Amino acid sequence: MTNHNTSLFCPLLPLAAVLALVSVTSVVGAKLHEKESPVLVVVVDTPRDKNITAEVMRSLNIPRGVKRVLFQTLNTDRRLMYKKEFDSSYAAFTSDGAEYLVQNTDIKLVGVDYLSVAINPKEELVKVHHQLLLDPKDIIPVEGLNLDDAVLGVYTPLRLVHGDGSPTRCLLFK
Repeated sequence: MTNHNTSLFCPLLPLAAVLALVSVTSVVGAKLHEKESPVLVVVVDTPRDKNITAEVMRSLNIPRGVKRVLFQTLNTDRRLMYKKEFDSSYAAFTSDGAEYLVQNTDIKLVGVDYLSVAINPKEELVKVHHQLLLDPKDIIPVEGLNLDDAVLGVYTPLRLVHGDGSPTRCLLFK
C-alpha cells in the first residue's frame, strides 16, 4: 500500500487538504468548486459497532443536496490513524453501503477516518472502490482523515470579504 497518508482517489485530481479541497483548483485543471454548489462538508457520526452498511446509511438520514460527507467511525475512537501497523479490523463501507450511497444520495465526496474507504476482504474492497470510482456520479473517496477533534455538523469554507489570500496549512517534508 503506497497511500499511508490522507489519500484522495480521483483520476483527475491530486491530493489536497480536505477542507481546502472543497474550493481549490487542481494542477491538472479540474475544479472541484465547479462540480457543485453550495460548498459544504458534513461530518457524521456512525454507530460504533458497525461498518458503513446500507442500514447505517439509511439511519444517518443524510438529506438530498449534501455533496461532501466525512464519516467519523469507531476508527477515530480506537485511534487507528496513530498505529504503526495496519489494523485490518477497521470500520469502513461495505458494498451495500456504497451502493446505497450511490443510489440514494447526492454525495460527491466521501471521507473516512482510516486508510481505506472499503472493508476487507479484498473482494469487498475492490467492489466498493469500483462502485464509488466507476459510477457515473464521480464520487471522490478521501481516506486517512484525522477526525479526532472534528465536531459533528456542517462546515462551509471561510467567507473572506475583500481578501487577497486565505489561511492554509503548508507542510514541508524532506
